[in-house]
Amino acid sequence: MQKEAGSMKIGVLSLQGGVIEHLKHIQALGHEAIEVKRAEELKGLDGIILPGGESTTIGKLLRDTKIIEPLRNRILEGMPTWGTCAGMILLANNLENWNERYLQTIDITVRRNAYGSQIDSFETKVIIPEVSQHEIPLVFIRAPFITHLGKDVKSLCELDGNVVAARQGKILVTSFHPELADNLEFHRYFLKICEN
Repeated sequence: MQKEAGSMKIGVLSLQGGVIEHLKHIQALGHEAIEVKRAEELKGLDGIILPGGESTTIGKLLRDTKIIEPLRNRILEGMPTWGTCAGMILLANNLENWNERYLQTIDITVRRNAYGSQIDSFETKVIIPEVSQHEIPLVFIRAPFITHLGKDVKSLCELDGNVVAARQGKILVTSFHPELADNLEFHRYFLKICEN
């Protein structure tokens, strides 16, 4: 499939979790969205999204499918990457109270399930100046948050004193799920990172 002028090819890691919603948001913004399940599907991508889901399951599947090292290498080479919820856990250098480490590509420490169980899920609206001048709905589902930022990591959003969105170079992480809201601002913001 030929890319249109200005159209980018954005991958969504499709091993488990909220894949379809991300694909739809990218397509709604006029770009090609492809499911990534194998290492060879990383070729030619302008960026990749690691969706929410079960971080332990996705982490295990990353290893089982042998995509973990090629993916890590592409991220370290500068491929724009966005991790939402479980995706943030997969990208983090360090996890609290958890021995596993996965991609280790962003200098943050994350507390898993920091907001409790599924019944502690909630939604709020905030203005994140770097992303949009308008309120953006934030959907939290058993969400993690960041407890430590490395010196090159910028906090984009805090909620009750906890960092829930951050960026280090071309790597973006969010505790919440922009793909579960109708708002496209966060996906638009990630696409700007991919364009540059």
